[in-house]
Amino acid sequence: MPDPRPAGGMQVDFTAVIYEWSSRRNWFFVDVPPEPSADIADRPRMPRGFDSVRVTATVGGTTWDTSIFPGGGTYALPLKRAVLKAEQIGEGDEIAVVLFVHDG
Repeated sequence: MPDPRPAGGMQVDFTAVIYEWSSRRNWFFVDVPPEPSADIADRPRMPRGFDSVRVTATVGGTTWDTSIFPGGGTYALPLKRAVLKAEQIGEGDEIAVVLFVHDG
């Protein structure tokens, strides 16, 4: 079966703990670790709003297109409510994440 990801980009695999954003209830995130965050930040790309980076994320059996956002030396990946529900995960859970970081 051919790889569904577009040419270019990079894959980042990591585990992280889900947290709720302190400024906004019911918004949940995981942080990309510092080393891959630095690698992502170093890749040349066209500027986007809030310095966001387009990614395809996979948690368990759920894959979706979204953006990651910089802050505090790492990038934050927002977790959609549908992902939390489908994967039966929530705040405080440690999860495995596969990110495909798109070029451009």
